[in-house]
Amino acid sequence: MRIDKVINNNVVSAIDGDGTEVVVMGKGIGYRMKPGMDIPGENIEKIFRLEGPENVTRFGSLLAKIPLEHLQISAEIIDYAKSVLNRKLNETIYLTLTDHINFSIERYSQKMMFRNPLIREVKNFYREEYLVGEYAVALVEKKLGIRLPQDETASIALHIVNAEYNIKMRDTIDITNLIQEVLGIVEEYFHMRLEENSISYERLITHLRFLAQRIYCKEMLDDGSPEFCRMIEKIYPEEYWCSIKIRDYIMKTYNHYVTDEEVSYLAVHIKRVRV
Repeated sequence: MRIDKVINNNVVSAIDGDGTEVVVMGKGIGYRMKPGMDIPGENIEKIFRLEGPENVTRFGSLLAKIPLEHLQISAEIIDYAKSVLNRKLNETIYLTLTDHINFSIERYSQKMMFRNPLIREVKNFYREEYLVGEYAVALVEKKLGIRLPQDETASIALHIVNAEYNIKMRDTIDITNLIQEVLGIVEEYFHMRLEENSISYERLITHLRFLAQRIYCKEMLDDGSPEFCRMIEKIYPEEYWCSIKIRDYIMKTYNHYVTDEEVSYLAVHIKRVRV
């Protein structure tokens, strides 16, 4: 692996054996090094492989301006998220989360912390990711002696969710709002308060997460078997028509069509939270 550009003493841009541009981190890895020189393997702590030269350039520009410790904290958070979630994360998370962590620490030093209006929703809808956010806040405190507010837990969790969905942060926030709106329709339709600690509620949330993701990625389930849909309508008529109301709302508000198969599966999950 040879150096393409020295970003600072601890980070370099390099070309790997496949000819791909990567960012390499290691204490003193760029010290007295020049483009074209080989990187000693023992100096490499971590290799970042971001998709697209633009992201690699942006990441390099970010790392040139921030303390190495902030990058190390971000990388440790991401490694932890990958291990506990066991899900693929888009590699741009190294760019977006590192930038967010650095900015949060800067805002803390300037006493300019912001509120996250979605903290309750994030805690309820993305519980595993929220736990990663709690780990991140605890790690920042351990490494830097800075206790970020609880709102940062939710913000970090949203970055993890965004990397899971592989969509823009704005769409992740919209998905979170969509889930909240659908739950509101269910509660209003049946004049009930959903039990947030029940297993059925967690299953409904999981279903709504994937439904919302399919909506934003324009990947709906097939219409499937008409017999199955008719059976669900017959045995769960109230839940089915609540699902129809949700479908109409999504079509009107988000201009996305929800298939009959989606309506039927949603009805089954709504039935479970009513039992």
